[in-house]
Amino acid sequence: MPLWAQVLDDLRARLAGGEFADRFPTDGALVERYGVSRQTVREAVRRLSDEGLLERTRGRGTTVRGFEHVGGSLESLYEQIEAQGAAQRSVVQARERVVDGPVAQRLGLAPDARLVYIERLRLADEEPLALDRAWLPARVAASLMKADLSHTGIYVELLRAAGLQVDGGSEQIRPVIPAAEDRRTLRLPRGEAAFSIARLTRSGGRPVEWRTSIVRGDRYTISLELARSARVPWVPAEVA
Repeated sequence: MPLWAQVLDDLRARLAGGEFADRFPTDGALVERYGVSRQTVREAVRRLSDEGLLERTRGRGTTVRGFEHVGGSLESLYEQIEAQGAAQRSVVQARERVVDGPVAQRLGLAPDARLVYIERLRLADEEPLALDRAWLPARVAASLMKADLSHTGIYVELLRAAGLQVDGGSEQIRPVIPAAEDRRTLRLPRGEAAFSIARLTRSGGRPVEWRTSIVRGDRYTISLELARSARVPWVPAEVA
């Protein structure tokens, strides 16, 4: 492997491990650490920037580019990205009316119920961040078939066009190694993990969306506020 590729692989692994959460090293510091030329370091850093992992700004240097999701929040990915100062854009990969028995069951519908299926590639500052696949009952989501979703979210459009407010739900998050096709779509480096997020959203207690998302693990952080559960008995520190 050329030197820049070796430096690139090591920096990518350190980024994934959260080593540069506070500050990314200067070119001079990287030259000293790896014992390579400044040109080699700049090539590795340039490629990390092209992957959307770093942001180089005149006067500020190089900073780690990532996005945070606060667990327990109902905000859509569109709202999260915009709130963190990045430009959000979605590319609709598929949009059709389908019949899917297992998904219909999750939504509390008959197996032959008509659904609207929407698949989107989510971009943050024009770099791939997530691949979303969403299913909704056709009776509430008919307006989404013609909606321009490039700069808005499904929840926003449901409220605007159908008067339907998403007000609850649940989600499960687990780490995965994406399928090869999904990895290529997200431009995720080989071997890097991603988050798989399965979400069921409700309105007035009724399911209105089943969504599965593959989110780049190298650009996304999940944060949680911790509190002791009432179901777990408190154990004194000297016993624990």
